[in-house]
Amino acid sequence: MRKKGPICIVASAGGHLVEALKATARLQDYEKFYVTFRIPYVQDMLLGQECHFISFPRFNPARYFLNLVQSLGIYGRKRPAVIITTGGGMAVPLCLVGRMFGSRIVFIESGARVDLPSRASKVLGRIAHLCLVQWRPLLAHYPRSVYGGPLL
Repeated sequence: MRKKGPICIVASAGGHLVEALKATARLQDYEKFYVTFRIPYVQDMLLGQECHFISFPRFNPARYFLNLVQSLGIYGRKRPAVIITTGGGMAVPLCLVGRMFGSRIVFIESGARVDLPSRASKVLGRIAHLCLVQWRPLLAHYPRSVYGGPLL
């Protein structure tokens, strides 16, 4: 059995991060940290929280490789027991690393996705230990998913 560690919340900036903050708002009694990419308003949103910034891949293989290297470094230092993500392509490498090294992965599909899954979900939905959808039509695309209702 894996020893206890912090909770990692990884999400792209913008709506993914807003949903992640809403989904994890009640985790105040747990050690947690955030992983996203650096944008001035994100730093304001996460003021006072432990935050690590990684490269936003923008569908560029070299940037995905940089993101993977950064993810390995963060994972090696923090060793999270659980990784919670609302997605965005930038979250995929960290979740893959976490899955390889024994972290529990919780994937919450974006509320913007009502009928069809996101690109990131094609990986995250398969590797997650728990996959939550915010709209019932998505249950057909994720056989092991659970309907959680809308976050926002």
